[in-house]
Amino acid sequence: MDIKITETVLRDANQSLIATRLPFEDFENILGFLDEAGYYSLECWGGAVFDACLRYLKEDPWERLRKIKRVVKKTKLQMLLRGQNLLGYKHYPDDVVRLFIDKSVENGIDIIRIFDALNDFRNIKTAVDETIKMKAHAQGTIVYTISPIHNTENFVKLAKQLEDMGVDSICIKDMAGILSPFKAFEIVKALKEYIRIPIFLHTHCTTMLGPMSLLKAVEAGCDGIDTAISPFSGGTSQPPTETFYYILKEYGYNLSLNEEILKKISSHFKDIRDKFLDHKILNPYVLGVDSMALIYQVPGGMLSNLISQLKEQNCLEKLDDVLKEIPNVRAELGYPPLVTPMSQMVGTQAAANVLSGEKYKVILKEVKSYVRGEYGNPPGKINEDLKRKILGNEEPIKLRYADTLAPIIEKIKNSPPQFVRTDEDILTYLLFPQTGETFLKYKYDEKGLENKKTIHYAIKAHQ
Repeated sequence: MDIKITETVLRDANQSLIATRLPFEDFENILGFLDEAGYYSLECWGGAVFDACLRYLKEDPWERLRKIKRVVKKTKLQMLLRGQNLLGYKHYPDDVVRLFIDKSVENGIDIIRIFDALNDFRNIKTAVDETIKMKAHAQGTIVYTISPIHNTENFVKLAKQLEDMGVDSICIKDMAGILSPFKAFEIVKALKEYIRIPIFLHTHCTTMLGPMSLLKAVEAGCDGIDTAISPFSGGTSQPPTETFYYILKEYGYNLSLNEEILKKISSHFKDIRDKFLDHKILNPYVLGVDSMALIYQVPGGMLSNLISQLKEQNCLEKLDDVLKEIPNVRAELGYPPLVTPMSQMVGTQAAANVLSGEKYKVILKEVKSYVRGEYGNPPGKINEDLKRKILGNEEPIKLRYADTLAPIIEKIKNSPPQFVRTDEDILTYLLFPQTGETFLKYKYDEKGLENKKTIHYAIKAHQ
């Protein structure tokens, strides 16, 4: 049996360990080896990469993707997409989703892993449809979580919905590393009985269940797994690529990886890891094993960002209290899986509860939107007192929220801000208005294009 390996060092591995602070120049010289290593795909975009490029790295995320594509010719480039949220933290109209998918594929993406934080697949149907239209690989995603309302039967039903939607493959996304080996085997085996398309598993080493769960998933028939080159593996990241190459080979599985090239890649990223350790951007805390995550279910990217936020406020000593508050907030919000954007909402709300000294004294606007139904149907029941505090007598939205949003691409096209030059700029500005505007002004000032008057648009029309 052939096992497909997706390398995550260019996206989730560094997002989980160093809050996505990996600049292009740090991996530019190793791209050729990454392309020759024999990976099924390189996850290199989506997630928090776009935001981090604009906010911290001063890189155009679109140009970053194009630069990767110029070198990586043999290996598929993969991204993570938050369904109707795209890469932001709210739902966007369908015309924005379709244009974003078009431009992602045109700029180099081959596989789009599409998920909805609540497993409300009404919120991924437009993205899946457009990915298929663009002849890219649409990977539907089941967000794994543990709660009184999530079980194997439920996950099989979700997988069947995805298959019926027309996706090319399905990924089980265990963002917090809480999927046990037993459950990994049970769920994958059940999916293989009912689902005909390939099954992939994404997990983390936060609790150290990850390596065992990947192996049991493969034994149950899983077609592909996510791993990270060893210097950026472990802790809140993925299990190590080289180790799984060794293990799966010994078990008799077929892998197309080149061991000698993996050594070169590992050596390169060891130096990068050491640099981030020296600069204290890589906090040793996220490299350890934290079995308490089985209780608070915090994913790697969320944990590293929580640490960064508390550190900036000189409140890092409050981390344990915030982690203990997270399961309470999650239960009160109807057990949403802790994946972006829900993980940020729940984590930040828990921090607000702890730092203010009073539960829900401050309620995030995103949490209010969630309770109103703007993110989709919650998996379980929201605490009635909290719902009443936010909604009063108002009823939450039941229909797909994106159906209430008017198209906006043509409006911006007809009257673009001065700092917008291309379709990609429009999307950058729409997804991250303040950060995007600041970056685009910086970008064009740097290139001396502030007086450019001719703006060319090639915006694809959609019905």
